[in-house]
Amino acid sequence: MQHKGGMGSSGNCVCLGCGSVTVHRSGMPCKDERCPKCGKAMVREGSEHHLLYLKKQEEKAKKA
Repeated sequence: MQHKGGMGSSGNCVCLGCGSVTVHRSGMPCKDERCPKCGKAMVREGSEHHLLYLKKQEEKAKKA
């Protein structure tokens, strides 16, 4: 039995490079999507990677 560990079919993909947001396409992981603005790989909004990025950005802002 194959494990499907997705976040569902709705939501957005976010570029951590430029902040661009696109609508998530069902069946296509955000990590396989490329940002239409800068070409970098995207992450799923609300995913573990996205939340870690936001936490890191928040910590950087507190230091500034």
